[in-house]
Amino acid sequence: MGRAFEYRRAAKEKRWATMSRVFPKVSRAITMAAKEGGPDPETNSKLRLAIQAAKAANMPKDNVDNAIKRAAGKDADDFTEVNYEGKGPHGVLVFVECATDNTTRTVANVKSYFNKVGGGIVPTGSLEFMFDRKTVVEFEKPASLDLDEFELEMIDFGLERYEADGNTVYAYGNYTDFGTLTKAFEEKGIAITKANLQRIPTTPVEFSDDQMADIEKLLDKLEDDDDVQAVYTNLA
Repeated sequence: MGRAFEYRRAAKEKRWATMSRVFPKVSRAITMAAKEGGPDPETNSKLRLAIQAAKAANMPKDNVDNAIKRAAGKDADDFTEVNYEGKGPHGVLVFVECATDNTTRTVANVKSYFNKVGGGIVPTGSLEFMFDRKTVVEFEKPASLDLDEFELEMIDFGLERYEADGNTVYAYGNYTDFGTLTKAFEEKGIAITKANLQRIPTTPVEFSDDQMADIEKLLDKLEDDDDVQAVYTNLA
């Protein structure tokens, strides 16, 4: 996948490693999913996604269970999912997914992050066509696994393509096939490292290292915000 991919992945992992509020973000996603579709991950693919993200963040099981229980409580916070789209430094396109109990606060914060780097928010829907929403499943390739055979077998479960970076494999499918695809992995005994929904840019753009430094400043601010659940860009 090249140096640019490694740079972006290392930068993102560094940001998440230094964030002090990772667990609350993931916990919020679990509570919202359980409140919306019920507490059973077997029948609630959105909850299964949130729990998978919690495992990737090394969240203790007790925290996960408590987040699910909170969804059934009468005092459970009423969160709203809202997206914001904007243009950042050097014209980078940014799609921001949020979960908030106060949209006035959230939009003010997001706008300020863009404004401080010379960017700005664009009307909702302006960038929607610039991203494909996909299920992305990451796993470590077992020595006995033939990837060509794997691809043929998994097409029936929603697999569209895969990319291999050494022993790490990224499997892609339509976002609507998240539950079917991840369940197929489990049934075939393939251990999933991470599984989530991502917005993949339809027209990726390359940026220089100097430009990336400016872009990272915006991404840091966005991902440090409690209300921001995920940030996507059109980086190549």
